[in-house]
Amino acid sequence: MRRHLWRVPILLGGITAVGLLSGLLGDGAWDAVAWLGLGVPVAAGLWYGLRS
Repeated sequence: MRRHLWRVPILLGGITAVGLLSGLLGDGAWDAVAWLGLGVPVAAGLWYGLRS
């Protein structure tokens, strides 16, 4: 099966979900988690886009 194909998108989706939830429900240190959780997928997209 092609499970290896879906590992990174599922991981990025999980990181994004954690970032969104921490940004919506938390405050203080949770804001840093939100920035990190929402910044990682953006950085991965930029890295992939600039690499191509």
